[in-house]
Amino acid sequence: MKSFDVVIIGAGLAGLQCARLLSREKIRILLVDRKKDLTKGIHTTGIFVRKTFEDFEFPPKTLGKAISNVTLYSPKLKTLKLNSENDEFRVGNMGLLYESYLAECIENGVEFLNEARYVTSTAASNISTASGSDRAGERDPEPGNSYQNPAASRTDRWSVIDLEKQGETIRVKTKVLIGADGARSRVAKDLELDENTEWIIGYEEVYQGVPLEGEPQLHCFLDAKLSPGYLAWISNDGEETHIGVGGYPSGFDPRKAYKVFKSSVAANFVNIENAEMKETRGGRIPVGGVLKNIANERGLLIGDAAGAVSPLTAGGLDPCMRLSKFAAEVVCERLRSDEAAVLNRYSGEMFRAKFTTRLLMRRILKTFTYQSLLEMGFRFLRGEFGKKIAEKIFFRRASFPDIETDKTTRRLSAGHILSR
Repeated sequence: MKSFDVVIIGAGLAGLQCARLLSREKIRILLVDRKKDLTKGIHTTGIFVRKTFEDFEFPPKTLGKAISNVTLYSPKLKTLKLNSENDEFRVGNMGLLYESYLAECIENGVEFLNEARYVTSTAASNISTASGSDRAGERDPEPGNSYQNPAASRTDRWSVIDLEKQGETIRVKTKVLIGADGARSRVAKDLELDENTEWIIGYEEVYQGVPLEGEPQLHCFLDAKLSPGYLAWISNDGEETHIGVGGYPSGFDPRKAYKVFKSSVAANFVNIENAEMKETRGGRIPVGGVLKNIANERGLLIGDAAGAVSPLTAGGLDPCMRLSKFAAEVVCERLRSDEAAVLNRYSGEMFRAKFTTRLLMRRILKTFTYQSLLEMGFRFLRGEFGKKIAEKIFFRRASFPDIETDKTTRRLSAGHILSR
């Protein structure tokens, strides 16, 4: 049976970000994803906020033109225009970004197992390891290929993971299991960690060849029927145009709502008659805030699996990048010290207090189930004080709290915590 220091389930942005950071160390990593091609079936809209592209480096050509102008619309299409002096948003070329991050991981020695389904995991001391294929590799790591510690052979420090590929079970073991497997995480269930219970459902179509009139724009539409508890959107940066809707799932059919929105509203803002539809995207977006219990001595959660999404705006890319970096730092310290209890430092409780206001605003927005209530709220936003609140929501450089770690783990960004 193949052994790894870390197994990451899910190769979306969270899993890739965590894997590439860990891959810079002498850590043996297995990255697993159900897809054959990571560029297909992307879930996220891919809108990065200023804080993210200022603080993180991105490969060339993976970010679109800067967007500084946002227009908010009421159900009756009254407008509130918001303009910033800064580059506030960039739409990512997510397929190219995933390919670039995966290439870096593989170059650094990460083993990537695609078209593989996560089945289950259990503590090594609770399972017989006699069965199962080792197709993820032929043998346990050679000395020097993984961080070694005399105590590492203790069975209670390992998890045994069953994967399935093309009908065959693949069994591996790992010191740390990381769940980057989305809003309905199977890893969270097996590790007995917290699970998301509140989410919205989004659906969008991505077009190329849509004429851009004026500056790149982000249009956001409040509508209790077409996007209950959230909004509909159009983004056009001259390279890609995203048109979509999102809302709470109760009584909401995103595809039907999208069809109405595209024909009755979006058609008045963008001309897609001669455009090429590149892809469709959709999925669940957790909006209950970062979960409290997202780690134990066997592993941890990142990305949507951890609820790392802004409760108000449902923006998840900045939280994803930051929480994955923090997770990588904690995992490195856990492997360096060979103390499994180090993973307990990775707790969602430190974030929930900082999201109190946004969680409250999410509760308020959820109650706006009538168009008349949204119109009343919109009148407030068009006032001087309301506009300042709207500008703060869209433009403030505070998507997700910065995470301070101790000096030892903070050295990860410079590399070589474990490469001694």
